[in-house]
Amino acid sequence: MSTKKLKPSGEGWVQLIAGIGFVILLIAINIVDPTFYPTMWHLATSGSMDEIAEYIQGFGPMAMVVSMLLDIFVNAVGFLPSIFISTANGLVFGMWPGIIISWLAETIGVVISFYIMRYFLRDTADKLIAKSTVLMKVDDFSGKNGFVVMLFARSLPYFPSGVITALGAISKIKPRDYILANLIGKFPSTALEVAIGTDIVNFQENMGRLGIIVVVAGIVYFILWKVYKNYINKKNAEQDHDPNA
Repeated sequence: MSTKKLKPSGEGWVQLIAGIGFVILLIAINIVDPTFYPTMWHLATSGSMDEIAEYIQGFGPMAMVVSMLLDIFVNAVGFLPSIFISTANGLVFGMWPGIIISWLAETIGVVISFYIMRYFLRDTADKLIAKSTVLMKVDDFSGKNGFVVMLFARSLPYFPSGVITALGAISKIKPRDYILANLIGKFPSTALEVAIGTDIVNFQENMGRLGIIVVVAGIVYFILWKVYKNYINKKNAEQDHDPNA
């Protein structure tokens, strides 16, 4: 008996309408501010901390809100690097405020990106996965252990965010687990990126602290990798011995 899922009636129309709505939103942003996309692209790819910091500070009392919205947008898009904006947040608002702003903004952004990708890509992924026994096992593993896998992936600093989001979107991880794993995992990775980025810019002033952060972070992530590797090996062994797997 075929186990293929029947696509709910009208779902294709809902996806089409949602897609059109998203395109209209992007066009509306361009109409309201024609410089928005070129500016975002330039700031996200230039790597100039001074330029990004100056842009953010130019909004005065609204600088913190604008910076958070920009960081959300960049992470929601998925393929633009947010490290420069996050580092600028540390320079403009101070270390801890910059970490909190960047952490919340990046988390919200990757959650938005996840829902967009999950809504439009999961059906296609299901069809591809159904053709491969190996992919079906991997997909099943991601559903049962998605929280731990995503938690570890998001805790890694400087790893391409869009790649992790895409893998999460086409996996069976529950949205609740995805959101929680990102909320927790994004904090250490974002904190490290902001701290290291800020200290590199102000290298002469914070050379000692930067060295301590790098050494401590290296030790912590080495321990986390060992714990994660042992967990994955244990779960794989259990799955191999499970007759129902």
